[in-house]
Amino acid sequence: MFSSLWIAKTGLDAQQTRMDVISNNLANANTTAFKSGRASFEDLMYQNQSQPGGQTTQQTESPTGLMLGTGVRVSGTEKLFTQGSIEQTGNSLDVAIEGRGFLQVSMPDGSVAYTRDGSLHTDANGQLVTGDGYPISPSITLPSGVQSITIGTDGTVSATTAGSTTPVQVGTIQLADFVNPAGLQPMGQNLYLETASSGSPQTGQPSLNGMGSLQQGSLESSNVDVVEQMVDMIETQRTYEMNSKAISSVDQMLQDLTTKM
Repeated sequence: MFSSLWIAKTGLDAQQTRMDVISNNLANANTTAFKSGRASFEDLMYQNQSQPGGQTTQQTESPTGLMLGTGVRVSGTEKLFTQGSIEQTGNSLDVAIEGRGFLQVSMPDGSVAYTRDGSLHTDANGQLVTGDGYPISPSITLPSGVQSITIGTDGTVSATTAGSTTPVQVGTIQLADFVNPAGLQPMGQNLYLETASSGSPQTGQPSLNGMGSLQQGSLESSNVDVVEQMVDMIETQRTYEMNSKAISSVDQMLQDLTTKM
């Protein structure tokens, strides 16, 4: 009887974790290029009290056995890298990635992080940086006196300076892709890190060899489906209530047993 309490507890823990994932999705519904997460579950080990196929007599065998489960646990959380909608911003330094790929970002410790947040800025030296000031890689620096900047769908960055009508190419934005993007490690600030599960980054020019294209003056929105998340939240709440009800029922059974002893 006490096993039921612990089994229901694992259900409460698992549903609480799922609710945490849903809450994070909803909290980031308006975060640029945020990718929604999903919790996965698996059942725990079983108490094998009677083996299926075991001999019940010399001529018969048990068709199903007797195995009691011990609950559930969260086996993992997974990022869903589906395309978010493209929203026009009119800012010439905003770029949305339509398709596969990540912008590469140089971190202060020398490592490289990856992002799909294309809200770029310039620092005091004219270098293109993310909203947190991390330069993109390969680095691109705009000349002083820039009048206009053009970012092509293939990542070509050109600028027109004061006193000139001819744009000059100042660099090319490259993208990185992974065999298993779901294996990337999210680190906050709209950044991801390479892991052994994601595989090594394959860099290339946008619009070529399966890479996505760049859309200047646009940003990719979060791919969170708010209605779907609300339905998942209701489902999680109901499952949580059922596990809570199981604990209450076992408690009532123990109370009845204690009263009759």
